[in-house]
Amino acid sequence: MVVYFSITIYNPDALLLFRCGDFYECYDEDAKKAADVLGITLTVRNSTGRKMAGFPYHALDTYLPKLIRAGHRVAICDQLEEPKGHAKVSEVVEPASKKRSRKQEQQEELFLRS
Repeated sequence: MVVYFSITIYNPDALLLFRCGDFYECYDEDAKKAADVLGITLTVRNSTGRKMAGFPYHALDTYLPKLIRAGHRVAICDQLEEPKGHAKVSEVVEPASKKRSRKQEQQEELFLRS
């Protein structure tokens, strides 16, 4: 959790999708936004009381366009193998008009990835 919140400091205007094992997770306000837009369950961790929402990593190509179409700038963060406990933002995706997202070439909506 410490790593997640330290990354949000550097990406305050982005909804952060944080890769934890086989899932992308988000917490607190990001979790509320993601649950509302994606129609996924918003849960509360019993140990911390923090709001949490997530989805399997292989569903990213399904859920990412929904977040972008809803007007969110999304930071995708992957955990690094070495050193343990570290992660980095691998890409930031936001609404745009010139570039297409991953497997979304057949759709009309366009996204900017950086």
